[in-house]
Amino acid sequence: MTIDRTTAMRIADVLNEALPYIQRFQHRTIVVKYGGNAMIDEALKRDFARDIVLMRLVGMNPVVVHGGGPQIGRLLKELRIESEFVDGMRVTDSKTMDVVQMVLGGLVNQEIVSLINEAGGQAVGITGKDGGLIRARKMTIERASPETQQPEIIDIGHVGEVTRINRGVVDLLSDGGVIPVIAPIGTGDDNETYNINADLVAGKVAEALNAEKLILLTDVEGVQDGAGNVLTGLTAPEVDRLIEDGTIQGGMLPKIGCALSAVNNGVTSAHIIDGRVAHAVLLEVLTDEGVGTLITSSASPAETAAATSQES
Repeated sequence: MTIDRTTAMRIADVLNEALPYIQRFQHRTIVVKYGGNAMIDEALKRDFARDIVLMRLVGMNPVVVHGGGPQIGRLLKELRIESEFVDGMRVTDSKTMDVVQMVLGGLVNQEIVSLINEAGGQAVGITGKDGGLIRARKMTIERASPETQQPEIIDIGHVGEVTRINRGVVDLLSDGGVIPVIAPIGTGDDNETYNINADLVAGKVAEALNAEKLILLTDVEGVQDGAGNVLTGLTAPEVDRLIEDGTIQGGMLPKIGCALSAVNNGVTSAHIIDGRVAHAVLLEVLTDEGVGTLITSSASPAETAAATSQES
């Protein structure tokens, strides 16, 4: 079967546009947080797996960190275990933690590994407990208390925050040509197991690996202004101002905080992109316009120009 000249030229244009990005990001690490609708829609799941495989085949080092909130919620409901959230964090008692480990470390993780392998890649699934990859400590939430001058400390159970990433575990896999797929479960010095927000884990993994990019898949188009226009090519100080004036608020704040921490700690650029778009990861990495919000540090004008040239 042959294709017409117009289609052939369009394909050639796409490949030519991708070439400089393939060259630029060869041997660079790109950490992708996989979650939201992209993990639920069957077609999007396969698109994501093919994107990750293609990145590896052209010389990049993709690392996948995944969530699984909806899947955890469904199983908890089936088991008639009630869920409670405090400031967006799932209160995780011992029974809930058992379900979290079953879903994240087993069902979800292995499905992603299988999809990548079916697409022609070589993936290995691990949790943060494997090889001491993710060390964590218990997270507590403070709230102002009108009755006392001291803040109220809220215990949300087995919910943790990252204290250290053992990058040697990831390097061992990546150097062997394997795509690491990481479930966001960590271990504390107290030998307790902790459920950790996947965005936060992805950010800390990106920082530890000195990644070229941190990509956070979401169910929105990106950071938007008051009129609903997607903002991109932002520097960290510009993002700070958008937070101060209330443009960025609500559920976007944790992702923005993760992105800012990454670019302020050695990651060249962070991207908040729409995972509902087919092949969103490839479109963000290999095209001029991308499909979301790109954020860089303002530490060096040269670095900022290099990172944002993808959006020009």
